[in-house]
Amino acid sequence: MSKKRAKKIKLFLFDVDGVLTDGKLFFLPIPPSGPQTRSVKDDDQIDSGVDIQGAIEFKGFHAHDGAAISMARLAGFKTGLITKRTSKTVELRARDLKLDHVFQGIHDKLSAFRKILQKEGMQANEAAYVGDDVVDLPVMRNCGLAIAVANAREEVKDEAHWVTSNSGGNGAIRDSLEYILKAQGRWKQVVNQYIEERSPEEKSTDKNKRKKP
Repeated sequence: MSKKRAKKIKLFLFDVDGVLTDGKLFFLPIPPSGPQTRSVKDDDQIDSGVDIQGAIEFKGFHAHDGAAISMARLAGFKTGLITKRTSKTVELRARDLKLDHVFQGIHDKLSAFRKILQKEGMQANEAAYVGDDVVDLPVMRNCGLAIAVANAREEVKDEAHWVTSNSGGNGAIRDSLEYILKAQGRWKQVVNQYIEERSPEEKSTDKNKRKKP
């Protein structure tokens, strides 16, 4: 059932904390001479990733996931993230990965999801979403392929169409993309494209090997 859903995917979306990262949040104190900080009021801390109580938030990302997003582009997929928090680190990483859609500070993820579909002119069944916590469920319930990372909350795993082998921040995005492309019969083709794009000599070597009797 999930492979049938995966065959239709053209849009690859995911959460950040606990999916693109391992979910841990690190805060680096800013010296008194640094940028001015602001006070945190009510629930503001949840959505702010920069200058929280005199600190800057930073995160770690896995190289395998970055490679997966590059391969998603080669496959012709549109890519993007939808996250409740706001972080300069995520902004930088999204730019580095050349994501098509970056929605930070989002409480209503389903509305953001629908905006992306409208902009791309796609149907919900053409979108995959990777999540880990209950805040991701509205999108997961409305997309074509709902994926939960290995360390997702049980409620999320229960409603997912497929669960990754690796946990968030440790290759879960790579697992997800590989699953989709294998279901579409395109995994080896995209891997070869990825290698050739970074090692042009590899392409000429393969051609020479094929010419040999």
